[in-house]
Amino acid sequence: MMKLTALLAAAAVTVLSLSAAQAGPTLDRIKASKSISLGYREASIPFSYLGADQKPIGFSLDLCESLVKRLEADLGEKITVNLVPVNSSNRIPLIQNGTIDIECGGTSSSKKRLEQVTFSVSTFASQPAWLTMAASGLKSTADMKGKTVVVTQGSNAVGIAQGISLKEGLGLNIVQAKDHAESFLMLASGRAAAFMEDDILLAGLKAQSRDPETLAFLSDQYPKTYYGLMFSKDDPAFKKTVDDVLAGLMASGEFTKTYDKWFVSPIPPKDMNLDFPMNEALKQRVAAPSDVVDY
Repeated sequence: MMKLTALLAAAAVTVLSLSAAQAGPTLDRIKASKSISLGYREASIPFSYLGADQKPIGFSLDLCESLVKRLEADLGEKITVNLVPVNSSNRIPLIQNGTIDIECGGTSSSKKRLEQVTFSVSTFASQPAWLTMAASGLKSTADMKGKTVVVTQGSNAVGIAQGISLKEGLGLNIVQAKDHAESFLMLASGRAAAFMEDDILLAGLKAQSRDPETLAFLSDQYPKTYYGLMFSKDDPAFKKTVDDVLAGLMASGEFTKTYDKWFVSPIPPKDMNLDFPMNEALKQRVAAPSDVVDY
């Protein structure tokens, strides 16, 4: 009887330590393989990008590191971290087919995307913007009628740019590049008059360019979009774990420290400072974590 009691007690401890890892398909997979696959972007500064040594770094990867630590604590053992490069076009399919467990990049949530995947509570608040060459003389979208503009394939900016062109009767020639680097190159080389993407991603590309002063933002303002860590749909146990980790960081102040590290401090590889203080929209989400999106 004593031996049986001891075995039951040990089993209870095991159940408690692994309870989070037994509740859903993603956590089951992580538990079975003792590994997790993190998707990262190669040029989404400062969320996820390649540093000087060509290894991925960034704000979202730091948040995912906290998630890994939580999972290791739940499992009671080390987890192997597999880093998988993703881009705007394949990030959702790679989540859907299980190649990656979570994307630690710079992806905005939307009602359309929520039909395919799930997002954590918001980790950033942004808004779409247009980046142009300062010498172009363009001040707003009204100046771009009939011009060629570029967006990155798979980005929400594709639909937004199309909607703006139609609503304002601009007749824009909208070209889709394979990634942000190619989109930026099209702008810098004069093959596109403007590049539309979320303001923070454009700010990162502008800051790391050879001559940031040659680039300028148009004056147009658009509704806020909210970023989050992205993972498989219909997996409430994994979502709860991810959200609990982020909410804990927000409550403790660690989230704000991590934000300041990447958005208002010099960052590698060029020690550039994006000088992008936390806006009121994100402050509200930090005070009361939420994954709600309006469109």
